[in-house]
Amino acid sequence: MSFDMGRKIKELRRNAGITQEKTAEALGVTTQAVSRWESGSGCPDIMTIPALANFFGVTIDELFGYEDDCVQRVEALAEQIEKMKEENNGIDVNMDACILKAREAVMEYPGNGRLKVCLASVLMRAGYVRRGEYHRLDAEGYSVYDAALHSTYPEWREAMALFEKALPQLDEGKEKSKATEELMQLYLNMGMLEKASALAEKAPDIFACRTLMRVQAVDGKKQAAVLGEALLEMARVCALMMVRCVIAHGQNLSLKEKMQCIANAKAMLDGVCTDGNYGDESTFVAKLQLLLSVYLWKDGKQKEAFDALGAALTLAKQYDRIQENAYYTAPLIRQVRIGKHCVTGICTSLTAELPAEWPGWMVPEMKEVEKEMKTDGRWKQWEMKCK
Repeated sequence: MSFDMGRKIKELRRNAGITQEKTAEALGVTTQAVSRWESGSGCPDIMTIPALANFFGVTIDELFGYEDDCVQRVEALAEQIEKMKEENNGIDVNMDACILKAREAVMEYPGNGRLKVCLASVLMRAGYVRRGEYHRLDAEGYSVYDAALHSTYPEWREAMALFEKALPQLDEGKEKSKATEELMQLYLNMGMLEKASALAEKAPDIFACRTLMRVQAVDGKKQAAVLGEALLEMARVCALMMVRCVIAHGQNLSLKEKMQCIANAKAMLDGVCTDGNYGDESTFVAKLQLLLSVYLWKDGKQKEAFDALGAALTLAKQYDRIQENAYYTAPLIRQVRIGKHCVTGICTSLTAELPAEWPGWMVPEMKEVEKEMKTDGRWKQWEMKCK
């Protein structure tokens, strides 16, 4: 056996917090045998190697030190799974096949945290696509998640367990942040607020977030670009918090107040994208118009509701016409490149997605107006224009 394999066994054992004695006991060998493997003076027999790999949750290739090949294979699998997942945007296109692909990847690399997160994320998406997210009003009229219903979703229960298992395996960075964000949402969906709070308390404060820290790492023209990116992201986050506040207040805000708050949320981005070129934020601004259409219809303003849908369509068409490598054009963000609406290198049409995205957020008013709006002749006309 090579020294690299012995070192790998020792590394895996120590990372798992397992003694040589426990390892030997699990594999049915002596402690001295494990010691010899780790020192490179002995090797496990061919029948023990699969059990050894399974015990540590790695592949045989990883055990033999073929890490570069494994890293490339994992990366390719993760990209394939993410691409398939994004095809199920609001509707079930290939959810079963996507779940199967993710499960097979985890079976191939049972110890890989990234692939566990991929499977968890796919299952989370499946719950939304197959079953939906539901809210109800509490005794004071505030919107809360229907945790009792959500807790029955097998996809979300499994996803939560996978996220919890995988998070400790991930290095700090974008991937871990995204997994944490999705786990937080699942805790919220299923009413596990204490777990959500405990996870939130582990996160850094806003001034230590990646977006703002990047500003401190550059200067000159590069800093102007990074500042612009931060400004866009912060404006969108503030606008998103305003929308979530509207939803959380439920019946405690009038329709007029809700519509004004949606207009104010859009104004957050208008203050940055002063020339109306919203770039990548077009998706978010279009969703604001979709949500506004619900409140307008509920308020008896049917024409204005379809005007809002028309505004969302105009934004989407403008965005879909943006060329690759384009930049924002407003003064403070003209050093920022527009990334386009792409997932794993595949650009999709925002225009075509609008009907499936409506109303952008799940709100109680949606149930009250959906049938009326979608049976109105103007809906069909709008839907046809989105194709």
